[in-house]
Amino acid sequence: MRVDAGITRVFHLLGKRWTGEIVSVLTAGPAYFADLRRAIPGISERMLSNRLAELAATELIVRGVDEGPPLRVSYRLTRAGTALKPAFEELERWAQTHLPETGRPADC
Repeated sequence: MRVDAGITRVFHLLGKRWTGEIVSVLTAGPAYFADLRRAIPGISERMLSNRLAELAATELIVRGVDEGPPLRVSYRLTRAGTALKPAFEELERWAQTHLPETGRPADC
């Protein structure tokens, strides 16, 4: 038995630190860079910028520029990114049941 190639690709992208959290926040709707920064405690501006660029390169998000003043940059999920929403909702439910706050599975 071998790991599925699709699962490998998914975790190669979404398994990177902060990437899942960014996508999760964007499932609620478009957000400005500053809003994303506030919504994800601990992420640096540089890391957020890097992860957003990676997600845009994979066409899971699109970057929009709102003409100012002030000039503001927003991000939203593409159709492909939005298709991840049910999976993220299921992961949230699973975590509430099986991954308590201590970080250990409930049956360990």
